Amino acid sequence: MSMSEKVSLEDHARDHVRSAREWDDLLVKIRATPGFERFLEPSPWHTLLPYLPEAGHAIIINVDARRCDAIVLSAGRSTPHHIPLTNFSLSKCNQYRQDLANQLQAHDYRERGLTVAMAPERGDEERGIRKVIFRETSVQDILQGLWTDLVKPVLQALEIEKTAPPSTEVAPRIWWCPTGPLSFLPIHAAGIYANEGTECLLDYAVSSYTPTIAALTDRVRNARPIEKATSGLFMTCQPNAPSASHIPGTTKEVQFIENLMTKEGLRSERLEGSAITPAICLDSMERFNSIHLACHAYQDATNPLESRFLFHKGSLDLFTILQRNLKDADLAFLSACQTGTGSEKLPDEAVHLAAGMLAAGYRRVVATMWAIRDEHAPHVATDFYQYLLDRRDPGDGSGFDGTHSARALHHATQQLRIRLGNNSDESLLAWIPYVHFGY
Repeated sequence: MSMSEKVSLEDHARDHVRSAREWDDLLVKIRATPGFERFLEPSPWHTLLPYLPEAGHAIIINVDARRCDAIVLSAGRSTPHHIPLTNFSLSKCNQYRQDLANQLQAHDYRERGLTVAMAPERGDEERGIRKVIFRETSVQDILQGLWTDLVKPVLQALEIEKTAPPSTEVAPRIWWCPTGPLSFLPIHAAGIYANEGTECLLDYAVSSYTPTIAALTDRVRNARPIEKATSGLFMTCQPNAPSASHIPGTTKEVQFIENLMTKEGLRSERLEGSAITPAICLDSMERFNSIHLACHAYQDATNPLESRFLFHKGSLDLFTILQRNLKDADLAFLSACQTGTGSEKLPDEAVHLAAGMLAAGYRRVVATMWAIRDEHAPHVATDFYQYLLDRRDPGDGSGFDGTHSARALHHATQQLRIRLGNNSDESLLAWIPYVHFGY
């Protein structure tokens, strides 16, 4: 190494030390400001307990090479509940994740990002996926492993009993907060799906996900009534976005939803295809507390703020949405592919569109873990909204909100499961991707 190179390295080292000291000094100054005492520090668990939802449990699943544990925070409990997961492991989790990726690829459910620009090879059966033949561990095996080693021990420790069908109305709520590679696995669908002796989480609880516990408690802490001026549903379908596969089911989907809203006399608006631009959609998100986007989506793992929804006229990216003041935002139904899937490069970070919509102000978000079938999406959406409308508070008049959205999605996916009529891997992959985030 030459003398000039050594001097350059020493200069860089000094700059690094100087920057580190400046960083520490700035943190000291910021944390001396009232209200910022814990700036850039995690919230102590005892500050979260008063703002937990009363209807269930928030469960953090920590997956590490040394051990795996569940930490349960429940309203009414003065301390967290620690549940060791002695039969689960990081290596097992990674294997399930790889096996699931192989199955998604084999069944045309895996990648939507780059393949979104390709025409489907099987007509309108799917929303833009290519077929690759591959078979390994079955989806049933993965779900059984999650059930036996992870979910069932948690249910037993919490003494959660199976509910008599239909379970949607009375089942307790669980908010899952997975970490690492577990974020890519469908905990909400864990179970044994044999022809005889079927047992799964759906029989015990209604599942939601949360990027962080603070994201959940913030919604409880800042709960507010729905503003009548913005109460309603804005919906759009984008069946022919440029350079994207044709998804005709989106048109049927929003038509079904609009018919339900009109029948109930609720405020709604539907714009299709080229009738809407990203700017018009943003304005509509301010005018309506709830939105339904039936379209293609693209997730940018390198720059998550560039993740976007694809329209006939341009695209609507997450960064632009976050810049808007969506103070009345309530429910966002993202009927697109992989809107609730994280980045493989950042498995511990919530960088998907669903988390972004929560950050933008929405209290609850319906998203997807992988590609959804164009043929099934309209029926799932219809069952979802019918459930919500059937359980509206008569005293709300023409009001619309997503208070029961988690139970509505639980019901809608159960209905799809019944329609498919079997527990084959293909059928499981059709209803499992639908997930609920938020309160």
